[in-house]
Amino acid sequence: MSTASSAAAPRTPVGAIAIVGALFFIFGFVTWLNGPLISFAKLAFNVDDKLAFLIPSAFYLSYFFLALPSSAILRKTGMKKGMALGLFAMAIGAAVFGQFTTGRVYAGAVTGVFVIGAGLAILQTASNPYISILGPIEGAAQRIAIMGICNKLAGMLAPLAMGALVMHGLDDFSARVAAADAVGKEQLLNDFAARVHDPYMAMAGLLALLAVGILFSPLPELRAEDVNADSGSGAGRTSIFQYPHVWLGALCIFVYVACEVMAGDAIGTYGAGFNLPLDQTRFFTSFTLGAMLVGYLTGLVLIPRVISQERWLAVSAVLGVLLTVGAYVTHGMASVACVAALGFANAMMWPAIFPLAIQGLGRFTERGSALLIMGISGGAVVPQLFVHLKDTLDFQLVFLLLMVPCYLYILFFATRGHNVGR
Repeated sequence: MSTASSAAAPRTPVGAIAIVGALFFIFGFVTWLNGPLISFAKLAFNVDDKLAFLIPSAFYLSYFFLALPSSAILRKTGMKKGMALGLFAMAIGAAVFGQFTTGRVYAGAVTGVFVIGAGLAILQTASNPYISILGPIEGAAQRIAIMGICNKLAGMLAPLAMGALVMHGLDDFSARVAAADAVGKEQLLNDFAARVHDPYMAMAGLLALLAVGILFSPLPELRAEDVNADSGSGAGRTSIFQYPHVWLGALCIFVYVACEVMAGDAIGTYGAGFNLPLDQTRFFTSFTLGAMLVGYLTGLVLIPRVISQERWLAVSAVLGVLLTVGAYVTHGMASVACVAALGFANAMMWPAIFPLAIQGLGRFTERGSALLIMGISGGAVVPQLFVHLKDTLDFQLVFLLLMVPCYLYILFFATRGHNVGR
């Protein structure tokens, strides 16, 4: 199969990459707040692990429900206005979360997280195909790697900012709550929950300002059918169902995001299984993101000069299996280190999967992108399985049984799945 991407795509404009990179920084910061928010919810709302994991579940499920509507919105608004709309929705969600959390209304707080995820569904449905087709599709993994660096730098900062502004002194605070009477406990928890109000209100204002900035930015409008058309055997297809590789890609995104969330957001809960203190586990997400940053930098250098994006995806999947087994056979900080190192294995997966899955979709690019964004719901499903199964089985065994099949499917997509039907 040949594509028209190389011939038809414009030269990649540096200014556009910088603007989209800023967007990836923003939703990286917001996304990777979910890890520390799990620990925050357990304390502020006095809930167990299962209820606390509703935070990432609501966030990632919003992608499943909003991705296809997002593609319909984008067909009317275009990608640029769609990105601005996504930022506005995120601003509303941040304000809702800040207000309801301050009042310790957990259902309202989870709703706020869902709205933030809904805004991100629109933003990601627009920005991921946009950066993929902003230049030749064969080099899309390299461009997405740059986006990933922006994303993970923000992700590394998110737990640190959350720790400094909201979650400082957790071990001492937990002891004070345990020693307080009923009235004192409620007052302590109210004061703790109120810590998020100002940061989230500031975030809401910043997101709204960025939305206005995107509307007046010099980002070019791109037509996917012009720069991502299939000029080979698939030319003339009339339905997204005629592109099986995009459906296999959506499942690959599902299992990949599950692996990313397990290694990033759930690593604190994993570390707590070894009875490590809260003042340590709240920083574990940053370790995973640091490993991801190294992975992105490595991929940026090697792809596509030294190795193709699909071959690097296969290598990453094998490394994921090996590190998961390493986490199972070790204990304590050594096991946590293996989980954090999964960040390196996971780093270049999204940059490789996304362009491979949308290649040659032409006028179906936005719809195919929506299917892939729906796959982000894997970040809701697999961690929930983990948190429920670890009550009856050894948590390290559960981690192994959930993660290895995911990496094996990614290996299949890298070696064969992305070529099915092409």
